[in-house]
Amino acid sequence: MNSSNEVKSSVKQNRALEVWKQYRRNKGAMIGLVILIILILIAVFADVIWDYETDITAMQVGDRLLKPCLEHPFGTDNYGRDMLARIGYGTRYSLSIGFVSVLMGVIIGVPLGALSGYIGGRFDTILMRLVDTFTIIPSLLMTIILVSVLGTNLLNLMIALSISTIPVITRITRASVMVTRNSDYIESARAIGAPVHTILLKHVLPNCFSPILVQATLRVGTSIISAAGLSYIGLGVPLPTPEWGALLSASKSFIINAQHMCLFPGLAIMITVMVINLVGDGLRGALDPKLKR
Repeated sequence: MNSSNEVKSSVKQNRALEVWKQYRRNKGAMIGLVILIILILIAVFADVIWDYETDITAMQVGDRLLKPCLEHPFGTDNYGRDMLARIGYGTRYSLSIGFVSVLMGVIIGVPLGALSGYIGGRFDTILMRLVDTFTIIPSLLMTIILVSVLGTNLLNLMIALSISTIPVITRITRASVMVTRNSDYIESARAIGAPVHTILLKHVLPNCFSPILVQATLRVGTSIISAAGLSYIGLGVPLPTPEWGALLSASKSFIINAQHMCLFPGLAIMITVMVINLVGDGLRGALDPKLKR
């Protein structure tokens, strides 16, 4: 028994090492991973780097609308608050929205897709028709409707974005499960009387992990853009929370005289989404055997 577990552990380690070697060959993906790690560290240690009450919310009317300089590299806003500090602290909110909303969608979408693809029949038909109902509605429009109903705050925004993510994850999981459910090792597990949940958790889902991970990673960037768009029109995270979309919304009235107020939050959104897409593209190349060279 111990020997069997050691063999399985060795196989998993070799697989992980192979994926990492393949991932490292993609220079763009490696650059994206390094930048993403830096952004995550900024989000985690934002309280250490900046003081929320002093650097983020304290108003300095005498320093309002300053252009970028040594003291304020990203300039100041209309209340004299340092834009670098607000954008840096906003990393915590924007990344949290992206990752948490996708994680919530995965937690719900993966079991639904797995059961639908494995069981099939009437259950699959009914569930897919429900998923189609949500799919035909544009995700941004659905999110706007949900936020309008639930209210504008951080938690409701995450819930709304996760609901728009569930149909995508459900479909990806279902397709992957349908490919693997008739494999020889699945038939063997059925033959020895293994329960459905054991087959799904130990045999089916581990072999569907790659496409789900890639799709979930790419959805993080989509969620960040959607959250920023909703905050821009006043349906996302409300001010004075320094979320990037909210910062863009606050800069609308000063776009002519203080372009830095909208430039740097916009760059933060663009770079973050680009970095996440690079990481997702690297994962796709490393995990998909068809793309390996």
